[in-house]
Amino acid sequence: MINQVTLVGRLTKDPVLRYTPDGKAVSNVTLAVNRHFRNTVGDYEADFVQCIIWKKSAENTAQYCKKGTLIGITGRIQTRTYENKDGKNIYATEVVADLVQFIGPKQQDMKPKDFQHIGL
Repeated sequence: MINQVTLVGRLTKDPVLRYTPDGKAVSNVTLAVNRHFRNTVGDYEADFVQCIIWKKSAENTAQYCKKGTLIGITGRIQTRTYENKDGKNIYATEVVADLVQFIGPKQQDMKPKDFQHIGL
């Protein structure tokens, strides 16, 4: 079985670095990844993908990347379930990063609709 995903997109906010109780660095980020086609009005839409980055990659991402930075992530899809405060089961799908590559600098004052299309 193969569970591998590669994404190229822009960070939607500055990465926040945290540490687990046993000292492992972790950062949860959201990547805005453009679709490869235009909608009915001619604009590119984006998907917002939740990603988890661990250890040194998390530290480097938090140190060198900001909102709008173009990065590439290779990793695996992970699903999990948890119970919220109302007792309802919540299902989450995320990408756990194995490799993070810094591709480009931050673009000033970008909004999701302004993200440039990335041709793959």
